[in-house]
Amino acid sequence: MTVEEIKGTYSMRDIVARYGFQPNRSGFIPCPFHEKDRQASLKVYDRDFHCHACGANGDIFTFVQMMDDLSFKEAYQSLGGTYEKPTFASRLVVYKSQKRRDMLRKEQERLRGMKGLNGMLISIYRAYMERSEPFSDVWCDSYNALQYQLYVQAELNEIEARW
Repeated sequence: MTVEEIKGTYSMRDIVARYGFQPNRSGFIPCPFHEKDRQASLKVYDRDFHCHACGANGDIFTFVQMMDDLSFKEAYQSLGGTYEKPTFASRLVVYKSQKRRDMLRKEQERLRGMKGLNGMLISIYRAYMERSEPFSDVWCDSYNALQYQLYVQAELNEIEARW
């Protein structure tokens, strides 16, 4: 059975009843996920649940996972789910994730190249400033270009920090 078939087969009330809880007329039960629940605070809906005291929420798989301390796979199998071999669609997901990794790698290489070029320009503009007379046209143009390249360098560093 698939996840959707299991969700179609069992309602949240069926799963709660499996653990010995009987919802009241309003659909509440005492929350089994936190201690000292004097009033019923876990609301059982048709397809999911929510505790208004501790904030626990989820669907039938989450409830089974939390009650029996299971992984999703174990909860899925305990509700009658079966795993099948990967299909073309799952291979497509792998292909897309590989393509995304390749794109990110290329973007990082491009960013490193831009940083290298920018560093070279910064050193050239500093050399022009050292060799020219202060406040001459060459010095002022080099100073302005250097300021711009330092700004670009800061932007590139910020982009790299986000990676």
